[in-house]
Amino acid sequence: MNIVIAPDSFKGSLTALQAAEAIERGVKRALKDKKEKTQNFAENMIYNGGLPDSDFKYDVEIIKIPMADGGEGTVEALITALGGKTIATRALDPLGREIDSFFGILPDGTAIIEMAAASGLNLIKSEERNPLKTTTYGTGQLIKAALDKGCRKIIIGIGGSATNDGGVGMAQALGTKFLDKQGKEIGFGGAELSKIENIAISGLDSRVHDTKFIIASDVKNVLCGPQGASAVYGPQKGATPEMVELLDRNLEHLSNIIKRDLGEDVSQIPGSGAAGGLGAALIAFLGADMKPGIDIIMDLADFSQKVKDADLVITGEGSTDFQTIFGKVPFGVAQVAKKYGKPVICISGSLGKGYEKLFDAGITALFSIVNKPMTLEEAMERGGELLEKVTENIFRIYFRR
Repeated sequence: MNIVIAPDSFKGSLTALQAAEAIERGVKRALKDKKEKTQNFAENMIYNGGLPDSDFKYDVEIIKIPMADGGEGTVEALITALGGKTIATRALDPLGREIDSFFGILPDGTAIIEMAAASGLNLIKSEERNPLKTTTYGTGQLIKAALDKGCRKIIIGIGGSATNDGGVGMAQALGTKFLDKQGKEIGFGGAELSKIENIAISGLDSRVHDTKFIIASDVKNVLCGPQGASAVYGPQKGATPEMVELLDRNLEHLSNIIKRDLGEDVSQIPGSGAAGGLGAALIAFLGADMKPGIDIIMDLADFSQKVKDADLVITGEGSTDFQTIFGKVPFGVAQVAKKYGKPVICISGSLGKGYEKLFDAGITALFSIVNKPMTLEEAMERGGELLEKVTENIFRIYFRR
């Protein structure tokens, strides 16, 4: 029996690799118990003059492919699947404080960057969330560090941002200047964008012109308007309704200046609103192409072939509901498995409203790891243990006599 284990992270509880390992442990516990019972049965049959039942033999091969969609865990997922190394570096966090950060380099020299490692919501306290002040400058520093290592293909996952600065901070870190009426460079944060009068790209790191940039993101939102970066994602980053209006106006102003000075109209490009407008800046300043993060990982990991050769696929995430069908990991995994007629089990932290829609998407069965009334905090703290237990229970059915 060939099993592919391909979960997303359980955010705040388990990385995708940790989740895959917990599922693997659950499978092996069920298999170990079955083998012990099989051995005892065979010994009893022989002792009593009978023959052991050959159907009790189970050969199980497990392939772990941690998944990600461009947010936290993207570096780990790709390095786990393909090899490579993690590079430690320093960068500014969303509020401009220097922190330890990292990026990855694959064996072929491709750099993998998570903007969340420098500009992520996870790096600041809830009371510090303020998209008027937060910056993507640290993400630009990670890009520069990858260029310094000689990387000329860079994949940038832009999920989990704390920012709404239109990617201005990122561009500043790479040498672009955003000047106010007095010809002075503006400061950090979404509140500063209204001050921009001119964009000077003469100082932009020349190495970007020889580098291929790929944005890993499943977000399709445009930059401005009711479905734009500020309106849809601003509140989770600490924006009040008044702040959302201001931020949206400022992003519109930025897009107008980009169109005038760079000749790029990024305002209505799907995905330009990802990460508070970082998507727009990566397109405008670095000429980046955008692709769903899960598709990038699947392509690089040869996921389709591994599923084709599998008997069963297991996936999961922190919370599965109707939104999962909009490009999240279990949906992407199920689409590949459906192509080859493979059964898919989804084991998630919780099952929310509309999770049943995934049955039509190719998922065979869905399970929650919560096995009794408990707080969210308890479920997250015990995530690995609970995931292992529910997996073991599922596979006791698979390995039944």
